[in-house]
This record gives sequence, structure tokens and C-alpha cells, in this order.
Amino acid sequence: MDNNNLFDKDNQNGDQGQFQQPYQPYQQQQPYQPQQPYQQQQPYQSYQPQQPYQQQQPYQSGDSELEEPVSFADWMLSMLIMCIPCVNIIMMFVWAFSSDTKKSKSNYFKAALVWMLIAVVLSVVMMGAFGAIFASMIDSGYYY
Repeated sequence: MDNNNLFDKDNQNGDQGQFQQPYQPYQQQQPYQPQQPYQQQQPYQSYQPQQPYQQQQPYQSGDSELEEPVSFADWMLSMLIMCIPCVNIIMMFVWAFSSDTKKSKSNYFKAALVWMLIAVVLSVVMMGAFGAIFASMIDSGYYY
């Protein structure tokens, strides 16, 4: 017997650390009593089947048919024309505001014209600022 094992003094098999529950006499269980039936707190609502899911039609602006996308060859031709000086600016306005041009191509060139306008305005502002700085340097005698 191990003296360190105070909980299991009757342990003769060498099992250590086993705690034995004290003897409890048999307690008679209470007889089965059915629970009260479930009572609804809200009044019963009749089942109404939902309408079947209807897929929404994609957004279309005025046209009843979806527009065919711009082809690869058309984009290649457009990019080639954009490499020609002076013609590119004219064609940007034509493609941006023509009613015969596809909507996606028209929107692309409208956005390109807005970016070009922003670049021109910033260039004019920067030239004016640097011109004023340069003029003030000449008047103050930095350049002889």
C-alpha cells in the first residue's frame, strides 16, 4: 500500500490516483409526468406559398435588345487610328458623340476626352506658374 495515496486506502492492485465515490443508497425516481402541451403565443398564420423566383432582366437603357460588344478587330483598328497625329483627336470626338458608335466604345472615348481636358488644364496652370517663377527670377537679376 502506498502511503501517499490517501484517497484509495483499499487499493491492493497498485492503481494509484483513483478516487472512489462514497456509497449512495438507491433513490427512487419520480414517476413520469407528461409535460404540458406547447402553447403558441402568436395566433396561427395560414401558410401562403411564395411566388416563384423570377430572374430580373438586366438593365437596358431604352433599347429592347442587348447591344453586341465591340469586337477585337474594331478595338485594334481604333488603337491604330489613335496613333495618327491630329486624326486621333478628331476621331475621339466622332466616336464619343456619334449615334452609330456602340455604347461601350462611346463611353470609353468620352472618358478619354475628359482626361485629355484635365491634362490640358493642368498643363496651362503649370506653365503659368513656372512662367511666373521664371519671370520673377529674370526681373530680380538671377540671370545676366
